[in-house]
Amino acid sequence: MKKIVAALFCGIVLFAAGPLRRAPGFCLIDTSGQWQDLADNRGKIVLVEFMQTSCPHCAAFSTVLNGLKLKYADKLAILGIANPPVDTVQTMMQFVKDHKLVYPLLLDQGQVAYSYVRSPSVDLPTVYLIDGSGMIRNSWQNGPLTKDIFEGAGLAREIDKLLTGAPTAAPAKK
Repeated sequence: MKKIVAALFCGIVLFAAGPLRRAPGFCLIDTSGQWQDLADNRGKIVLVEFMQTSCPHCAAFSTVLNGLKLKYADKLAILGIANPPVDTVQTMMQFVKDHKLVYPLLLDQGQVAYSYVRSPSVDLPTVYLIDGSGMIRNSWQNGPLTKDIFEGAGLAREIDKLLTGAPTAAPAKK
């Protein structure tokens, strides 16, 4: 009986993880006027964050992301992405200044967000973990079940797993 339960559990975990998918490519302009192309980060771990400058959770998460960028330096690229009409170049520039971002904040017109986010509703911030070969390894939306990712050390543990070649956690249910 224990073997059957273990086999069922393993099957559920594998099914929940789903297949990896290639991260959709993009090239967007940041608040300093520089073009940021996802392909330029091949070989690095990349965090793509969808956010709004008026979101208090996004403001708090920027502190976590700043710490991760400082900790992992050139091994990690972080690309924050905001969308109009809520965000403008001016609101984004103010956010970068107020939160002393050490990673670029990019302006999307919705195309990139649409190619990543595959659900009708999304909680912000939402972050995608992309490995060095350009595959999405996991994604998380801010919420009670993902508190360790957005406020604790959970995201650092997932990055460490990718750096050491260990499997990452199964994608969180959305």
